Amino acid sequence: MSTGISANRMEILQIADAVAREKSIEKEIVIQAMEHALQKAARSRYGAEHDIRATIDPKTGEMELKRVMTVVDESVLDPETRPFNPSTDIMLNVALKSDKEAFVGKEYTEGLPPIEFGRVAAQTAKQVINHEVREAERERQYSEYKDRVGEIINGVVKRVEFYNVIVDLGRAEGVIRKSESIPRENLRVGDRTRAYIYDVRRESKGPQIFLSRAKPEFMARLFAQEVPEVYEGVIEIKAAARDPGSRAKIAVLSHDSSIDPVGACVGMRGARVQAVVGELQGEKIDIIPWSPDPATFIVNALQPAEVTKVVLDPEEGRVEVVVGEAQLSLAIGRRGQNVRLASQLTGWSIDILTEAEESERRQKEFATRSELFIKALEVDEMFAQLLASEGFETVEEIAYVEPMELAAIEGLNDEIAEELQARAVEYLERQLSELDARRKALGVEDALAEAPGFGRSLTSLQMLVALGEKGVKTLEDFAGCTGDDLRGWFETKGGERVREPGMLEGFDLSQEQADAMILNARIAAGWIDAPPEEEVAETVTEGDADDVASVFPDRS
Repeated sequence: MSTGISANRMEILQIADAVAREKSIEKEIVIQAMEHALQKAARSRYGAEHDIRATIDPKTGEMELKRVMTVVDESVLDPETRPFNPSTDIMLNVALKSDKEAFVGKEYTEGLPPIEFGRVAAQTAKQVINHEVREAERERQYSEYKDRVGEIINGVVKRVEFYNVIVDLGRAEGVIRKSESIPRENLRVGDRTRAYIYDVRRESKGPQIFLSRAKPEFMARLFAQEVPEVYEGVIEIKAAARDPGSRAKIAVLSHDSSIDPVGACVGMRGARVQAVVGELQGEKIDIIPWSPDPATFIVNALQPAEVTKVVLDPEEGRVEVVVGEAQLSLAIGRRGQNVRLASQLTGWSIDILTEAEESERRQKEFATRSELFIKALEVDEMFAQLLASEGFETVEEIAYVEPMELAAIEGLNDEIAEELQARAVEYLERQLSELDARRKALGVEDALAEAPGFGRSLTSLQMLVALGEKGVKTLEDFAGCTGDDLRGWFETKGGERVREPGMLEGFDLSQEQADAMILNARIAAGWIDAPPEEEVAETVTEGDADDVASVFPDRS
C-alpha cells in the first residue's frame, strides 16, 4: 500500500515538472494549481462553507488536507460584509476556554482524510488546473514580450486567417495584420519571417503580440542590424517614411565627422542597403543626410528632384517648393509618392510649384497691389508699379512709413512723399468709416469693438466685420471662441488632412495672438481675473505692440 502511495506522489511531481517545462512556467505555479484543484474537490465533498486547504510538498509530493478555524471577535465582524460563520470562525471568548493563548486571527487546523476522486471531481480538478496553468502561461508571455516592444523577432508562419498571418515565436504567437504586412508579399505556412514588435496587449483571450513588416521602424531596425555604426549609435536614424513594398526614405545623421552616414548605410557596392531591400521585398530606399535646417532637410528629402527655391511657413507647418518644369514630375513622383514620403519624413506639408507657376503668381500679386495703389492713391499705373516693386503691400504701410523712406525712392521727393501719405491716410479714413458703418449694420456691439486687441484700425474693423458675418456680435460671443475658431484647424477626412477655415482666415493671426485676444475678451467680460503683470510680460515677444492687450494697435 505504501509503495502505491509513494508512486502516486512521485507521479504528481513528474506531471508538475512536465507541465512546467511544456508551458515554460515555474513548477511552483503548477503545484499551486494542483493544490487549488484539490481544495475545490474537498469543499465539494465536505461542504463549501468550510475553510479547507490543501498542500502538496514540492519535494516528496505528499498531499495534506486540513480544515481551518480562525479566532474572531465582535470587533472584526460586520453583519453585512463579514457575518459570523460557525464552520470557519470561533469566537475569542470560546477559544479562550480551551486555549489561554488564543488571540484574534489565530488559526486551528484539523487534518482531513484523503478523498477519492470520482469522475465529476476529477473533471473539475482538471479544469481548475488547466485554467490556472493557462493564466500563468499568459502572464508569462505578457511579461516576457511587453519589454520587447521595438525589437525585431524571428518566427515561423503557423497559419493564415482572413489575411492575418499568425507567427509562431517559439514561446508565444504573434499576429501580422493585413495592414501591417507588405503588399503583394505572400507568406505561407512554414515560412520563416522577421517582424517588428510594435504592441503587446493584455486581452481576455490572452496576451496579443502585434507584429509589423510595414512600419518605418521595422526598416530602421533592419539598418541597425546591417550597419554596425547605426547599432553602436555613431550614426543616428533621425526619421523614416515608407510606402511598404514600393519605396522608402530614411534620414541619417553621423555623430562622427569622419564617417559619411549615407555611405556607411549603403555599404561597399551597396551590400548593406541591398540586404535591407531584400528583406523588404525589393522596396527602393532613398538614404538622405539629415539637417537641422528645415529648408535644407526638405531639399534633401525631395531627392532625386532638384529644388530651385523653398519658402517656409512655420506657423502653418507648410512649405512651398519651387522646381523647374523638367523636375516637376520627379519631385511629385509616381502617384505623388515622392512628395508624400518627403512630407512624412520632414513633418512639413509640402506644396510644389513650377518656376512658371510661381512667376505667374508673383505677377498676379504684383498686379493686385498695383491696382490697389491706383485706386487708393489716385496715381497712374507706372507710379503704382514703382511702389509695388519697392515692396509695399498695403496702403497702411505707405500711410505710416517714415516719410524719408518714401522720398528716398528714385523719382520721388519730400513733397511727393508727403502728398502720397496724405492720400493714403484719407483713403484709410474713408475705409474706416465704411467698415465701421458695416460693423454697426451687422449688429457687432461697441463693447466688442472696444475690447483689447481691437480698435479703430483698418485691420481691426475688417476683423470685426468678418466676425459679424459669422454671427459673433457680442463680447460674450467672442469670449466663447477658441484660437482654432479664429485661425482655422485641420481635420482628417477620408484619410486626408483637410484644413477647415477660421472666422478670421486671411488675417495671418499667430496662435499666440489669437489666444491673447480671446483671453483679453474673457477678462473684459468678467469670466476670469486678469493674470499678474509678470505673467503677461512673459507672453510678449520682441516686435509685439507696446500695448500688451492690443494685438493690432490703432494706427489712426
